[in-house]
Amino acid sequence: MDTLPLLYTYRRCPYAMRARMALLQAGVRYEACEIVLRDKPAAMLAASPKGTVPVLVLSDGRVIEQSWDIVHWAFEHTGDAQGWWTRAQTPINRSLLEACDGPFKHHLDRTKYPERFDDAQGREWHREQALEVLIRPLEHGLQAAPQLGGDTPCAADIGIFPFVRQFAATDPEWWATQALPAVQAWLAQWLQDPLFEAAMRKPS
Repeated sequence: MDTLPLLYTYRRCPYAMRARMALLQAGVRYEACEIVLRDKPAAMLAASPKGTVPVLVLSDGRVIEQSWDIVHWAFEHTGDAQGWWTRAQTPINRSLLEACDGPFKHHLDRTKYPERFDDAQGREWHREQALEVLIRPLEHGLQAAPQLGGDTPCAADIGIFPFVRQFAATDPEWWATQALPAVQAWLAQWLQDPLFEAAMRKPS
């Protein structure tokens, strides 16, 4: 019997969420190792000294250390028959993903954990910047179609959704008052999606 790929993961990490969702959607069977942040497995650190999740160790010993690379591998490995990876490669989707993993994540961290940063600009300033660099462009894109993949989702949706989920959860009452109907509907749909529910189940 072939050895399954081993995914080192952490349930609440948005990078790990996107990797798990991609593997599940692509139909890749894998073994999950849920880590404890204060006691990371020695085998994970040996495979990937960066010490952050997700890390995917393939059956041939290759190691994929970045979440978006895991997403790419998952769909490429299984042939991407439904075009999940292909439809994520539009200029708009690529721009949104770059914003998500770059400036938006920077401002998200300072919105969610202001006490961790010696930052004179403050939580509200970073929250507004987060809206500007990703959420409002995402709203514009989703007004044209319900998903970033068009009528059906693509890898860009599952790549960005976990981070928008985290941002909205920093202040749900504030989030509900924002004039972002397309993003709010998109987020609500993903929060109830069976793919997300499956990705959030604890490993048995």
